[in-house]
Order: sequence, then structure tokens, then C-alpha cells
Amino acid sequence: MSILPLDTSHYQAVIDLGNLVHGDNYLDMAGIKMMHQRGTKKDLNASFVALDESQQVVGFRTSYSAGQWPIDKWCSPALWPVDEAHMAYFKCIAIHPDAQGQGIGPKLLNASVEVLKQQGAQAGVSHLWMQSPGNGAVKYFTKAGGKLIKVHDDRWLDLTLYEGYRCTLCDTECHCQAAEMVLEF
Repeated sequence: MSILPLDTSHYQAVIDLGNLVHGDNYLDMAGIKMMHQRGTKKDLNASFVALDESQQVVGFRTSYSAGQWPIDKWCSPALWPVDEAHMAYFKCIAIHPDAQGQGIGPKLLNASVEVLKQQGAQAGVSHLWMQSPGNGAVKYFTKAGGKLIKVHDDRWLDLTLYEGYRCTLCDTECHCQAAEMVLEF
């Protein structure tokens, strides 16, 4: 298993994996390019892929650098332990179902955290899918030291109604909840 910085040669495999794990139309080429740009600061890239022995992408984590992502209505900066100028964003993680349970998620997260710290971030926030199987997303982030800030209902509803996203549980009208969680560095 290799953990490497995301580069353009990984884009299509990341899109395919993201859509497999999170649902149709979750990722597209414009989206992954934007994620990659938002995670690059000071010539350091905070997004990573996990490659298996045959060099296939079996996992990825995209992360946004502090000051390079939009703080929207789903964010609660007044509840964050650091100023928003020093808050990174953990955008997305996906591990292929056949590779889950092998410790890939924590390795990807640790790689992102190390780069985000070098870029000047002091913490990272994420919106974790509470309806993931066994609530695995929240458990994984909690085990890494993440703290729950707030629960948001219908976090991905607009994406299903207006942007063509198809939730793996709710299909075209997603009512899943997001746990807004913060990990301090």
C-alpha cells in the first residue's frame, strides 16, 4: 500500500471510486480539479490517494487548505476552537469496499494533517455522513480525535434536488444528516 499526493493522473480513478462509494454524480472532473486546487497552498498538496500493490486507487482523501474554501450555511465558525483563517476542511474520503478495514482511512487523514499543518492550519473541520454503514465515518473521525460540533439535517438535499447527485440510501431526495466535526492539530 502506498499513500501518495493526488495528481492529475489519479483524477478518473478518484471520480469512479467517489461515485461508487458515495453515489452517482458525487464527483466529476470539474469537481476533482477544484478540490485539488483548494488543497494546494505554498506548493504543498493536502489531498492524497492510496494505491494497492497493482497501483490501483483504492482510497483517497481530499482536503482544503485554510483560507481556500467557502464557509457556507453548513458551517458553525462560532463553535470552532480556532479562527476560521486557520481552519482547513476535510472535504471527502472514500475507500473501496474491498479495501475497507485495512487502516487506509487513518493513513490518508494523517498524510493530509501533516501537509495542512505545514501550510499553517491549526485544525480541520468536516461534515461526516451519519448514515454511513454503522456510522463508520463518524466513528473513524472520532477515533482520530475529532470532536462533534453540530448535527445538520438534510445536508446533501440540494445536491440531490438540483445537481443530479444520487445518494446511495435516499436516491434523488437525500435526507441524510451530517456531523460537523473538528480535529485540532
